[in-house]
Amino acid sequence: MPIDPNHLEMRRRRFRPIPVRMLVPNFITLLAICAGLTAIRLSTEGRMELAVAAIVFAAVLDFLDGRVARMIKGQSKFGAELDSLADFVNFGVAPGLMLYFWQLHDLHNGGWIAAMVFAISGGLRLARFNATMDDPNKPAFAANYFTGVPAPAGAITVLLPIYLSFVGVPQPPAVLTALFTLLIAFLMVSRLPVFSGKTVRMRVPPEMVLAVFVSVIFFIALLISYPWYILSAGSVLYLLSLPAGWRSYRDHQRKAAAQAVPRADAAPQGPAPPFPPTTVVAGPDPDDRPTRLN
Repeated sequence: MPIDPNHLEMRRRRFRPIPVRMLVPNFITLLAICAGLTAIRLSTEGRMELAVAAIVFAAVLDFLDGRVARMIKGQSKFGAELDSLADFVNFGVAPGLMLYFWQLHDLHNGGWIAAMVFAISGGLRLARFNATMDDPNKPAFAANYFTGVPAPAGAITVLLPIYLSFVGVPQPPAVLTALFTLLIAFLMVSRLPVFSGKTVRMRVPPEMVLAVFVSVIFFIALLISYPWYILSAGSVLYLLSLPAGWRSYRDHQRKAAAQAVPRADAAPQGPAPPFPPTTVVAGPDPDDRPTRLN
């Protein structure tokens, strides 16, 4: 059979090489999935401290993969779908199972229902985010807010009872842990505006560069030395800051509504005439016609 050159050209186009910069963000996302799955295994073995550390590491990787993709221009539709699946595993399934293996199993079916509701809420939250990401009807200020608590923040916050147990706080009743889990699940699927900080300009004045470096190093040192205290305080402060984000969103809504209303002095002073004015063209006066003589 003769070889069709057009067929070979189509195969070359189909299997064209992919730049490495397109693969780097996906490698980071796959590493995050490995961390989330490892957290599930560690929780089944009772090593909860390492399991929580794996979830926190997955959250850090989730923060990095999108920014690395934008920095090296490695965004792709495949990477976006992979990131959504990774978020569902790492911040929906893994925290729910960790809480179940830690304490919620004491409630038997009730504890499993709470863990399952949290995992499903994480999936619904991510599906809604993907569906409304390109909504053209969104106001401009809405780009700086999430709708509901984002999945990584929900995963870090829902583990607050475990953090508190690590710092010596008596373990709460299993019913209280289940109610807290359902509360975070509700906040994830709610319509609550949550400040995201996406549009905040990340620029540091030259005279503050050294101070920023020292502050970041100091925070990392605190997180390594006192991880459970920092995570506990951060989770509590995050929950307390949610009403502030809602108030800020309402203020932006009021300003946008006020700008949409026309000013009173710009309105017409009187009612518009029902018909446009007509121009009357004067004809010759009949009295000026010449008199006819008999």
